[in-house]
Amino acid sequence: MMSSDTFIPGWLQHLLIVLLKLTLSCASPVRVANETACTARGAASYILVFTGHWSSQMFPKQYPLFRPPAQWSKLVAVTHNDQYQLWQEGAPASLGVQIFAELGVTVELGKEAKEARKRKALGSMYRTAGISAGVGHSSTELLLLPRSPLLSLMVKVIPSPDWFVGIDSLNLCEMGQWKQEVTIDLHPYDAGTDSGFTFSSPNFPTTPPENITMITSQRPNHPANSFYYPRLTELPPLATVWLKRQTRSPVRQQNHVSNHILPHHTKPQQFSETPLDCEVSLWSSWGLCMGPCSRGGVRHRTRYILLKPANSGAPCPELEEQSQCTPHNCLTQQ
Repeated sequence: MMSSDTFIPGWLQHLLIVLLKLTLSCASPVRVANETACTARGAASYILVFTGHWSSQMFPKQYPLFRPPAQWSKLVAVTHNDQYQLWQEGAPASLGVQIFAELGVTVELGKEAKEARKRKALGSMYRTAGISAGVGHSSTELLLLPRSPLLSLMVKVIPSPDWFVGIDSLNLCEMGQWKQEVTIDLHPYDAGTDSGFTFSSPNFPTTPPENITMITSQRPNHPANSFYYPRLTELPPLATVWLKRQTRSPVRQQNHVSNHILPHHTKPQQFSETPLDCEVSLWSSWGLCMGPCSRGGVRHRTRYILLKPANSGAPCPELEEQSQCTPHNCLTQQ
């Protein structure tokens, strides 16, 4: 008769433990290294059209007319996977993003892209020529591969301290299928590296640098800010990006630059004018009280216009005010 304490050899105990660990690992959820992995078959070719809406009708406050006038830098776009980030709201700007947002120069961005390509995190970089006005188009063709289905891009607002519009990690492949058409409205962002408030502010580095933030109609909450429109709940789009998948076979193109691929069926968007209220200074001090003692005197104070109204904005209030007073010489006679 065998005892209740059955002897199990050491090697068998070790084998049972290994089998148990394997069973538990198979039962647990599988971690996917690339959360944006695209299962679409083959590459996809897109046409990208950037349209600037930056006009004096939509953005009348401090609208740049010269030295330089309102315009857009070259557009920089990259295709990548989730192991790369061109820029991100709430995160600090890289050196390449800082230089591009402040100066519109892409050399450092190109270096960062080259390093990301070595890690197989980035597919290709594309650029378009700049736009010499606030309203206009630029365009290019993109080739996206399943291993790099994300699209990020930036365009600098010129003139500005460090402001830009852009797209962060747009996934063009979902549910194993390439998207056919996408339209995205773009709003201004502050790179957090320069503390200027207006389009033409002098260079004033932010120390230490801050994170990238969206500029809204009330943020920064300062009347001097060029995008400060307290009557608006949100700013109208400063620009728009339109993406359309091409039916023809894609052709691989590195650093392709084009400004002339504008489909005939693209129609300009219509936006209402943005009202701009009049802004005036504080009152000056009261002037001297002048007038005869018999009737009493009058004193005056003035203020001046800081910002003229536009697009049916609130008109300017009175710029001069007067009140009755007793002349100083009459007080000395009493």
